[in-house]
Order: sequence, then C-alpha cells, then structure tokens
Amino acid sequence: MEENKTIEQNIQPKWGAVYSIALSVAGLIIAEFLPASLLTPMASDLGVSEGTVGQAISVTAAVAMIASLFTALLTQRIDRRWVLISFSVLLMLSNLIVAYSPNLFILLIGRVLLGIGIGGCWGMMAATAMRLVPKNLVPKALSIIFGAVSVATVIAAPLGSFLGMHIGWRNVFLITAVIGVVAFIWQLRSLPSMPSGGASKLSSLFRIFDRPKIRPGMTATFFVFMSYAIFFSYLRPFLENITNVHGNTLTLVLLAFGIANFFGATFSRYPLQWNIHRSLVLAALFMGISVLGLMLFGELTLIAVVLVSLWGLFFGVVQVGWTDWLTRTVPDEAESAGGVQIAIIQLSITIGASAGGLTYDIAGTNGIFIFSTLCALAASFVAMLGFRTKVITLKPKPTTQCNDILMHRFDK
Repeated sequence: MEENKTIEQNIQPKWGAVYSIALSVAGLIIAEFLPASLLTPMASDLGVSEGTVGQAISVTAAVAMIASLFTALLTQRIDRRWVLISFSVLLMLSNLIVAYSPNLFILLIGRVLLGIGIGGCWGMMAATAMRLVPKNLVPKALSIIFGAVSVATVIAAPLGSFLGMHIGWRNVFLITAVIGVVAFIWQLRSLPSMPSGGASKLSSLFRIFDRPKIRPGMTATFFVFMSYAIFFSYLRPFLENITNVHGNTLTLVLLAFGIANFFGATFSRYPLQWNIHRSLVLAALFMGISVLGLMLFGELTLIAVVLVSLWGLFFGVVQVGWTDWLTRTVPDEAESAGGVQIAIIQLSITIGASAGGLTYDIAGTNGIFIFSTLCALAASFVAMLGFRTKVITLKPKPTTQCNDILMHRFDK
C-alpha cells in the first residue's frame, strides 16, 4: 500500500496529453452534431429526405452506445496510447468519408466509424485521466476535457450552419477532419505509453454492479441525464412559445446556456474537491429547481435567461462529477465501468428524448418540464440515499487468531 501511494504521488501531470485529448473529444462532438445544422443542403445534395439524413445522427449514437461497452474489452492487449490515437484517426477518416460520400450509404459508413470513435473515447475517459495526472488532479483534468465538450456543443450547430451557407456542407466536414489531423499529431507527441492493465472478460462489465454504491450511482446518472435529454430537447419550443423570444434573442439565450455550461464544467473541480457527494446531490437538485422556476416565471425573459444559465451551470458540474465519481469508486475497473456508464448515459438520453416527445404531444411544455424536474429530483434522491449507505464492519475481538485471519484475507 505504501509503495502504491508513493508511486501515485510521484506521477507528473501530463497536461499536454490532457489538452490533446480534449481537442480530439471536441472534434468528435462537433462532428456528431453537424448534420443537425446541415440537414437541408445534405438532403438536397444526396437526393433524400431530411428525415432520412437525420438518421445519420441516430446511427452514430447507437454505434457509440455499443462501442462504449466493448472497446476496452476488444483492445485490452493494446497500449492505450495507440487506442486513443486511433480515435483521432477515426475522427479524421469518418469526416473525409462523409465529405466525399456520393450517396447516403457511404455517408452512413462514415458515421458508423465516428460512432466507434465517440463511444470508445468516452468509455475510456475516466481511466485515461487517472493515468495522466495524480489522483488529486483528476477533477481538474476532467473539467478541462468537459470544458472542451461544452464549447464544441455550443459552436457545432451555429458554426456548421454559418459555414455551410458560405463554403458548402462538404467543406464543413473537411474542416472537422482537419481537427482530427491536429489532434492526431498532438497526441503522437504528447501521449505517454499506457500499457493495458491486463486481460479482462465480458463478465467484468456486469461485475462492477456488485461493488458498493455502484448501483445507486449508475441509477442516479441515468435519471439526471434523462432529465437533461427531456429538458434540452424541448427548450427551444418553450422559449419561443412561452418566453416569446425569437431570432437573435433566442440565439443569445442558448449562447448564455452554453457559456454557463462551460464555466460549470471548467470550475466544477472546486465543489467536487470540497465534497463530491454533496456536489452531485445538490447539482441535480438545483437542476430540478431551475426547471420548476421556468414553469413559474418563464414568461419573463430576464428570469428565463438566468434560470436557463443556472441549469447549464449545474449540468456542467454533473457532467464532470459523475465521471470523477467513477474514478474514485472503481479505480481498478475504470475502463469497464466507464464503458458501462457511457452506455447508460446514451440509453437515458435516447429514452428521455423519445419519452419527452410523447409527453410534449400530450401535455405540452409544462408536461415536459414536470417530467424533467421529477427525473432530476429522482437523481438527487437516489444519489443522497446511495451515498449515505455505509458498509457495516463487524470488529472481532483482538485475539491473535482473529488478527491472523484478517491479515490473511487482506493479503489475498
């Protein structure tokens, strides 16, 4: 134990590697959501409907969910350095295929490759952060990566739409491929060798649920990201119909959300270092309260902007916090657990968006926001109960026989 602690303390943070991964992740996120802002020109050029092109996003998400589960398992004997670099190669290759695709089938092949890169990269994120920086700096490393994610999420749609009008949608994907090239070169120069931790089995994906606090933690993760999917998917109709903002004003409100989310992710390391359990419980709670406030005061533009921004701020803490929680809870199974967590998040977003659509058709924006609030409160409640559960240890009498038995068990 003392030797492990000494080694851990002697780890030098490799910030160049962290920033190179942040760039790669940002490129993957931008590429994932670009079709949303380029549906019309893409559909016209390929000779298909906009709804058909929209499947390019669905296919990517579905492949990402599968890849997050199995990438670590299938690459277990490969140096993690080369696995991470391969994700930048996939980013570059997938965007080149999409940019030069003559038909929808070829385009979807490119999107499948992108999904593999997204799922694999996200699934290994927690374990990678633990290898690049000391334990006490993991929240900072994750906040840098998720800060890049926030920026990418904000700029993907408006930048794609703007550039698409001026240089064409194919050139937009070519520019995104350049991000992959830069990330590839940067990672070649900065990523250290990270040998695999050893062989693992498919059963390890499910064995993590036997660990203390994993089940409530994953359940809370599921609910809080479902709350996100329900709320954010239908935020624009609420702002247009209830708050009555349109055009440039609507863009500014969404930009305020993006900026707040960036700051929430970037500075989340401070509350997480203070108390990660309380931070996750309170962040989900305040997300629910913010949505509830929008239901009550959403007609007032200024208050709506403040509440949407606060929601983005707290969600930034959630994004970093649950990944950081994983590194602290199962550090020895971070890759398997990370893959399971990303799959759960993808599933919750898929279910949330679908259930949200049905709710919106039946009960409108109020129904959507009530649904989102209940999910956020459920996440906060489950996390609070899970974190308060303590493992009861029976203390045997301090006899020599008992001490020998305990030492024998610890040695194992």
